[in-house]
Amino acid sequence: MSMTIEGIIVPILGSVAFAVLAPIVGCLLAGIDRVLSARMQGRVGPPILQPYYDVRKLMAKEKATVNGVQDAYVICAFVFACVAGGIFFTGGNLLMCVFVITLSSLFFIIAAYSSRSPYAEAGANRETIQVMAYEPMVLLFAVGFYMATQLIMAPYLSTGVPAGSFDVAAVFQLDQPIIVWTALIFLGLMFILTIKLRKSPFDLSMSHHAHQEIVRGMTTEMSGSTLALVEVLHWCENVLFLGWVAIFFVWGNPWSVLLGVVVALLAYFLEILIDNNFARVKWQFMLKSAWLVALVGGGVNIAIMAFI
Repeated sequence: MSMTIEGIIVPILGSVAFAVLAPIVGCLLAGIDRVLSARMQGRVGPPILQPYYDVRKLMAKEKATVNGVQDAYVICAFVFACVAGGIFFTGGNLLMCVFVITLSSLFFIIAAYSSRSPYAEAGANRETIQVMAYEPMVLLFAVGFYMATQLIMAPYLSTGVPAGSFDVAAVFQLDQPIIVWTALIFLGLMFILTIKLRKSPFDLSMSHHAHQEIVRGMTTEMSGSTLALVEVLHWCENVLFLGWVAIFFVWGNPWSVLLGVVVALLAYFLEILIDNNFARVKWQFMLKSAWLVALVGGGVNIAIMAFI
């Protein structure tokens, strides 16, 4: 019974901690994004804390919503994103984390649909297509994680170590990082990370840069504190997704956590570079390319591990 209670309390406390700390880290990452993007475009750019100033300004503005349920959906999206982050960073079940963050995305889509605005509905349609595009690769990432832990733990089965695990904390029991067995899955995750982070060329539903569109897709009818919460939600998602990147390089060595953080930051820099050098593509190309990467990268990698 105590283990069951602990299994419930720890993710809850982790979710609360994630809701407090992730926006701070995410805000700094967003500020760095703006500065680097400006320098790549030959501009000075805003201060690093400009995203914080923007959110604070939005919080002070009068909120104008077309209906009351839109705010409820956005709050649910934020709560489930924090729950997903709490599950992941407390070493919980990776598959459950994937399902919960997808649920967060679905609530955000419903929030856009609820406004009944043609621009928001177009953005919601595109967001739905984006979920369809990246979700197969995300699920293969979770399956690949389980199979990699199984292969690495196999020599120790006689000692009672489980054959494989979806638990993120299992990486600290490994004597090598899972990237050794999941290189193709890692490359596939890096590809769909551009969609998850809403970076060009795959920022079809909404963009975080004014140069991409006049009407801002899903958030067209959102304002004030609701729009501020959407921005904070994006910060939390960025931290979680970079955590997914880092987990490939973490194992039993405590210093590997630092390695994972460095790789995650390099991946974020790469996404900023891609964002500033590629124009937006059509949704057909995004869907086909994401599924092709999932089939070749994820599918082949899992097939290789299955036959070893």
